[in-house]
Amino acid sequence: MKKKSKRYIEIKKNSTLRQSDLKTIIPLVKKNANAKFDESIDATFRLNKKKSKAEINIRTVINLPHGIKKKIRVAVICEDSKMDEAKKSGADLVGSDNLVNDITSGKLNFDKLIATPGSMLKVGKLGKVLGPKGLMPNPKLGTVTNNIKKAVEDLKAGQIELKSDKDGNILLSIGKKSFSDDNIIKNYNFVKEIISKEKPESVKGDFILSSYISSTMGISFKIKNSKGVQK
Repeated sequence: MKKKSKRYIEIKKNSTLRQSDLKTIIPLVKKNANAKFDESIDATFRLNKKKSKAEINIRTVINLPHGIKKKIRVAVICEDSKMDEAKKSGADLVGSDNLVNDITSGKLNFDKLIATPGSMLKVGKLGKVLGPKGLMPNPKLGTVTNNIKKAVEDLKAGQIELKSDKDGNILLSIGKKSFSDDNIIKNYNFVKEIISKEKPESVKGDFILSSYISSTMGISFKIKNSKGVQK
């Protein structure tokens, strides 16, 4: 069993209220986010997988209304003719065979990878390296494209992936401790609305069963009335 830190035990002991409305919970989450960095505020949504006759598989990209305040390092693999465009777009790393070789050797100095359709033959060989880390470019997520400028700008602006796991849960960051409570609430409601629109016809009743909020180093709080819009 993983040993819990004294800090975690102290936070848990002093947090007697573990379930309430979002407006009440956010100050508690921030109070517990006492690490020496600007902790992320994370949301978890538990979906109604049991009442779905089909497999729940949500995977899309979104831009939160107030972003996530995280610097994203973007790499681009493209043809030589598109190198200048990629560099001018603001990409942190740009290359072709040289970048492919770096990735093959384990040098992953980026958070997101964009590839042009013409370079996917080379990128496809990197599946075993990129796949497990969720870095493989995907046309459905806008990371396989000839419009390099837009793709880089979207990622730099804080575009994030919304993805359900095999158990029907979605976990993502909706801000930072330094965000105002109101902006965290707006980001939360935006995500919840997107998820609700993905409800399969086979699901009867509520699609979102419950939701939780936590900070990077803190404990989780359950949100009451998570089915409706939070004020």
